[in-house]
Amino acid sequence: MVQAVHRAVQILRELASTGPRLGVTELADRLGVAKPTVHALLRTLEAEGLVVQDRGSSKYQLGPDLVQLGNAYLDTQELRTRSLTWADQLATRANEAVWVGVLTGDHVLVVHHAFRPEGAVQILEVGASIPWSTCALGKAIVASVPAAERERLLAGGPVVLTGASITDPEELAGQLKEVLRTGYAIEDQESAIGDAGVASPVFDRSGEVVGAIGIVGPVERLLVESARQELAVAVRETARNLSRDLGAPRGAARMAGA
Repeated sequence: MVQAVHRAVQILRELASTGPRLGVTELADRLGVAKPTVHALLRTLEAEGLVVQDRGSSKYQLGPDLVQLGNAYLDTQELRTRSLTWADQLATRANEAVWVGVLTGDHVLVVHHAFRPEGAVQILEVGASIPWSTCALGKAIVASVPAAERERLLAGGPVVLTGASITDPEELAGQLKEVLRTGYAIEDQESAIGDAGVASPVFDRSGEVVGAIGIVGPVERLLVESARQELAVAVRETARNLSRDLGAPRGAARMAGA
């Protein structure tokens, strides 16, 4: 590991998670690094457009070139590219918003968001990062990862975002087993009060899970029994079709639409 690169990444992550603006002293304290070292790293990052300095406070914040890098990642993300049409079709079929997500560490990154066809003003959630244990997308993915990875994520301890967030690893493990049985995962107000989700895993040509696609919306619309079953069928069918579009073997595609 190159130490300077590692520290530069730590600075970007601190600004992303605890910003919006931090000074040299604050960053040095958070990283446990000498102030001259942090200052030199910040000047380099500033020269590359990855951070900018606020003239009024002399503190630093994330820079505009990070948007270009993020968009480049999305443009080369095969799951996102292949999911555009399928997500739009699912949103139309369900009359709800649709998210596509991938697992990054212990969070789910939303790489595509198809708006609900009808409804109030909606906020684009592409780029949102959600603890895997609190969302249907995360549960759908983790249920299908190799056992060792699943155990590692479960051992990390569930994150609490609301009073409905699951805090018992055994209960969460039980939900993951249910995902394998039914082919879809449920979120019931675990990341935001009033919100729910129904999601299924997506597989690629290697037969490995690469992400998930799911419907998100108000709990009173998604999880009433009559709607829940219908939405689950729609999500599973879409996940199966998207998996086939990615070249998934027939067995893996069947798992996505079990």
